[in-house]
Amino acid sequence: WQSLSCCPLSPLPGCCGMFCYPCLGCQVAGDMGECCLCGTSMAMRTLYRTRYNIPGSLCSDCCITLWCPVCSVCQIKRDINRRRKMNIF
Repeated sequence: WQSLSCCPLSPLPGCCGMFCYPCLGCQVAGDMGECCLCGTSMAMRTLYRTRYNIPGSLCSDCCITLWCPVCSVCQIKRDINRRRKMNIF
């Protein structure tokens, strides 16, 4: 991950994860070229992690998605934004 912190309060321009979680999930899904309904799922996190060879496991994806789904989606969105700036997204 480009961002180690999963905190939804971490600075992210345009991140409204705590206030509009479904909207942020749709943004992530759109960025990934997937269905809006998939944006907050464990499958989306796993897809993103494997696409960019980010270390982790299905178990860790499941845990973060179940215990703090807002943190998970915010972390993915921050990572997408950083990869875009580096022209690797």
